[in-house]
Amino acid sequence: MASAKTCWSEENFSCSICLDVFSSPVSTPCGHNFCRTCITKFWDEKVEYKCPVCNKIFATRPDLQVNTLLSELAAQLRTAIRVKEQPCVKPGEVPCDVCTGTQLKAVKSCLVCFVSYCQTHLEPHQRFAVLKKHRLVEPMDRLEDRMCKEHDRLLELFCKTEQVYVCQSCTEGDHRSHPVVPLKEEYEVKMAQLGKIEAEVQQMIQETQNNIQEIEDTVKRSKADADREIADGVQVLTALMRCIEKWQDHLNQMVKERLKSTEKQAEDLIKELEQEIEDLTNRSSEVKQLAQTKDHLHFLQAFRSLKNPPPTRDRTTVEVRPTSCVGTLWRSLDKLEETLNMEMKKLRDAAELKWVQQYEVDVTLDPDTAHPRLILSEDGKQVHDGGVAKKLPDIPKRFTQFIHVLTRQSFSSGRFYFEVQVKDKTRWYLGVARESINRKSGTTRTPETGYWILNYTKDGLVFKGNPDVRLPLRAELQKVGVFVDHDEGLVSFYDVEARVHLYSATGCTFREPLYPLLWPCLCDRGTNSAPMIISTVNQTD
Repeated sequence: MASAKTCWSEENFSCSICLDVFSSPVSTPCGHNFCRTCITKFWDEKVEYKCPVCNKIFATRPDLQVNTLLSELAAQLRTAIRVKEQPCVKPGEVPCDVCTGTQLKAVKSCLVCFVSYCQTHLEPHQRFAVLKKHRLVEPMDRLEDRMCKEHDRLLELFCKTEQVYVCQSCTEGDHRSHPVVPLKEEYEVKMAQLGKIEAEVQQMIQETQNNIQEIEDTVKRSKADADREIADGVQVLTALMRCIEKWQDHLNQMVKERLKSTEKQAEDLIKELEQEIEDLTNRSSEVKQLAQTKDHLHFLQAFRSLKNPPPTRDRTTVEVRPTSCVGTLWRSLDKLEETLNMEMKKLRDAAELKWVQQYEVDVTLDPDTAHPRLILSEDGKQVHDGGVAKKLPDIPKRFTQFIHVLTRQSFSSGRFYFEVQVKDKTRWYLGVARESINRKSGTTRTPETGYWILNYTKDGLVFKGNPDVRLPLRAELQKVGVFVDHDEGLVSFYDVEARVHLYSATGCTFREPLYPLLWPCLCDRGTNSAPMIISTVNQTD
């Protein structure tokens, strides 16, 4: 039986008329099987009665007999086909509570049975009259949790007062005066709130990710700063070591030269004293020899020559002082300290300039502020005195007293840095000025009036203040860097080529935007005709 069962297929149990699995199968006298409805309809449309399979003709319409065995087998096959065609349950779907083995997807849940059914196991509820009275709903998981424990009815309402789920009977009792809404309505409200919560969560996630990115960026900057600090430290210490080695060589050379001088002095003195010993030894021989003379005349003649002994050095001056390295060492250390301080200042200035150069800004000159004598390049990067004043509109922004020009860009916070080439110029002013400076009349140019500027002339370099601050200048300036820390109230100037810090104005108060200011001064018959040029920063180690 088992092997026969495995051979079942739809073809073995299909009606040759409708080609579907038998429904109420009946047999003809010739032994062929058809659905009762199919064969009845087939003979109703014919004049003669014959078998659709073998074409055997019957004299009278045959009396059809139900094929009980075939009917049972066909019913089982239809059930198997329906089960096969039904989908298996997927994650998130409600499974059939009756299926054993592979669970199929439930299509309905019964609120009387508290069971969810697939299409196959739902069939009794669609066939038996008593089961047809049961309330069927869309598939629900955990049906027992969806029923009111007090009234044994479905929880399909939501009480807004007590924020609990209730059944229809609850609204007629304890919740009579409470506002209630269908679960679907409250679901939609909560879903809208959930969307808002999701947006807030996503915003918090984004903010947290931004925080993480900021931390990572800070770590990267810290690593870069640490690497730069190490590199600068190696550079500084290497320079100091070279300086120390140089002074060590200098000290060694100086001590050796002193020792050599002492040795030469001692050598010369020893030779001189040895010569005296030789002379005295000869005299001693002469004395001994004369003492052996018995000839009175010869003795007296020879003795006369002994009265004047050979000249000898004053014994108090016969001295060679040992070479002392202590004084030389301390003098060298003093000189080394002075040199190291100079070298360290140079290195500090170079490192400081390198640091401020990272705050470079791109600025261009504003022709609307330029004095009529000034000539600006098309790119707004160069300015020089044209020799004569042009006829220009006297707008509020324009300087008419001093031959100044400001940049288009201003800065109200943070840090900024720019460089200006002043090569071949004999006079110039350079710095920053606040927005409200007087542009129409002469005034002192000091921090009190809104100017923080350097002035270069043949007499030297000056920071314009009250009083002026004269600055040392070792060589002609080629390029000047200007750095401003608006928040810290700091304006610093640098000799870019020499990589030297020139001057810093500290404790400044900036209550308004600051503009870079250039003043190329008069061309002075061509001796000061070179332009001032806003340059791109070129960092070098």
